Amino acid sequence: MAGWQRWLSPAKLNLGLRIIGRRADGYHLLQTLFQLIDLSDVIHLRRRDDSLIWRVSELPGVEAENDLAIRAARALQRHAGVTIGAEIHVRKRIPMGAGLGGGSSNAGTVLRALNRIWAVGMSPVELAELGAELGADVPVFALGRNAVGEGVGEQLTPVTLPLRQFVVICAPVQVPTAEVFADPRLTRNSLPSTIPRLLSDECWINDCESAVTARVAEVAGTLAWLRDRGAGWLTGTGAAVYAPVRDAEQAQSWLAELPSGWRGWLVSSLDEAPEGTDDTSFTVGTSPSW
Repeated sequence: MAGWQRWLSPAKLNLGLRIIGRRADGYHLLQTLFQLIDLSDVIHLRRRDDSLIWRVSELPGVEAENDLAIRAARALQRHAGVTIGAEIHVRKRIPMGAGLGGGSSNAGTVLRALNRIWAVGMSPVELAELGAELGADVPVFALGRNAVGEGVGEQLTPVTLPLRQFVVICAPVQVPTAEVFADPRLTRNSLPSTIPRLLSDECWINDCESAVTARVAEVAGTLAWLRDRGAGWLTGTGAAVYAPVRDAEQAQSWLAELPSGWRGWLVSSLDEAPEGTDDTSFTVGTSPSW
């Protein structure tokens, strides 16, 4: 059996999210700017000589069959006709239900990692197309680059974004994405924009904000708290909110003032998702959970 590889699975911010329509099947059409950030889960993977996909770490509340990381491995295995397997260990750092794309990032990162480990040879664009079968946010993580997302999020145009630092804040609450997109208060008829406008527009309007803040008082509170300090935006369907900061000193002063129970991070933007590295020091128990 081969050795372990360590892959960082980055979160994302939606720098604006416009809902510009709805398809006949109920999926919403959107425009958004995906910004990868260095708040990351940690995924360890290694090749198996048999065809088994084993999850060797627990994810509370998520059965292995529903785990996007496992589903991604199985999807790549089927698509590429691979007859070898993998063991997968995920250490979560990205809060769940926060609009930061943690589960989708795990799936996209597993696709990228196993594409290398199994020597499949798919291009980033092909991995993104496969990722679209798993969820709307998976393609950008499979692509591994900042991008403008259109369609339901699967139509990606890679872009170069300025380097920034952000404060990201999350109250102890999860926001179910499906409930937000079903909310009658959701704006569904924003005018589409051009890619140059999306790149230059720092208003970062999120059409989900009114529905989310009406449903979840804690998110309304975190947004108000940030805006009292100058600016604040919702990422995805929440619960996390964010604001750019001048420097680490400003960020640390804000984080020191966080109310009890809130979590906050100073994060930096990424140009691309990190590549994996060999990790000879990693060990895990010999009894996989699935």
